[in-house]
Amino acid sequence: MEETKILLASKSPRRHEILTLSGFNFEVVNIEADEDFPSELKGSEICCFLSEHKSKHYAHPLEKNQLLVTADTIVWVDDEVLNKPADTQEAREMLQKLNGKTHTVYTGVTVRNLQKSHTFFDQTEVNFYQLTPSEIDNYIQNCRPFDKAGSYGIQDWMGLVGVKSINGCFYNVMGFPAAKFYRELQHFI
Repeated sequence: MEETKILLASKSPRRHEILTLSGFNFEVVNIEADEDFPSELKGSEICCFLSEHKSKHYAHPLEKNQLLVTADTIVWVDDEVLNKPADTQEAREMLQKLNGKTHTVYTGVTVRNLQKSHTFFDQTEVNFYQLTPSEIDNYIQNCRPFDKAGSYGIQDWMGLVGVKSINGCFYNVMGFPAAKFYRELQHFI
């Protein structure tokens, strides 16, 4: 893997942090792609579709030793996808939908080189405590979760106080399933 140059197509500071902590050397590249998906897709199908969609929108040809990595994280609850909130009201509505319930966080990852492409996903079940409206409002005001799927970050106040339990990969909830990525990459390269 040392001679492979990883190109991470993500603006997410959490993905950058996770890959850095995992010991990967990578370069951040830009991709402009919408996040629309067919309405009939459910759960893991959505994040995989969006990850592949982002990969296809990389505007430069890959070189022999380059590996493009794209990802997408969604929150799935009651047969509904919760992406990033547009504003305070939408963040409040999303957190009310998660309040006192268990939901699933899916992250789809696509790795692509000159010869092939591979997409996989990881999932983590997250169980929230029951939060009061003032706790939710305080969280939104102080943590500003507008760049996070489902309007929360497990690495901030919500994870410390609002999350009762998780079943699966913590880093998947942050936005990138590092352990699964490492193992999938071993088989891909």
